[in-house]
Amino acid sequence: MAVLAALAVVVYGLDLLTKTIVLKTLEGREPVVLIPDLLQFRVIFNPGAAFSIGTGMTIVFTIIAAGVVIAILRTARNLRSVPWAITLGLMLGGALGNLTDRLFRAPGGLQGHVVDFVEVFPGRFPVFNVADSAIVCGGILAVLLAWRGYQIDGTRDTGERRNDG
Repeated sequence: MAVLAALAVVVYGLDLLTKTIVLKTLEGREPVVLIPDLLQFRVIFNPGAAFSIGTGMTIVFTIIAAGVVIAILRTARNLRSVPWAITLGLMLGGALGNLTDRLFRAPGGLQGHVVDFVEVFPGRFPVFNVADSAIVCGGILAVLLAWRGYQIDGTRDTGERRNDG
């Protein structure tokens, strides 16, 4: 549980810090090209989900993000696995980062837009932020852990069946 909490705080803090810096230095400016045709920073305000899906459903995404936070906190009570603590810490920190935007950024009223700023392959890939990256990495780890049979309680399901005859 301590690993989950520490990682969630780090991810959440990095997300808030990077968004604050980016808004103070890049908002209203042209994109900052770091590696031509590969990586640039560009501020956008995303009312939708990943890939700007569902831009008219901001309140729904706010409710879903709050539900994810609650589900992770409830699941954490049974947590006995460091790999799952890392996974859930990434997801919790990311969900809190984007939820904070949804709750407190314009236009307000549970409809705040998420600040995105990292653009890889400009024009061909969605713009994202630290929270999004943490959520995606956590999701990938969750799939890998489940596929390998690692359980939240620290046990491992190897898929072998006993034959008690």
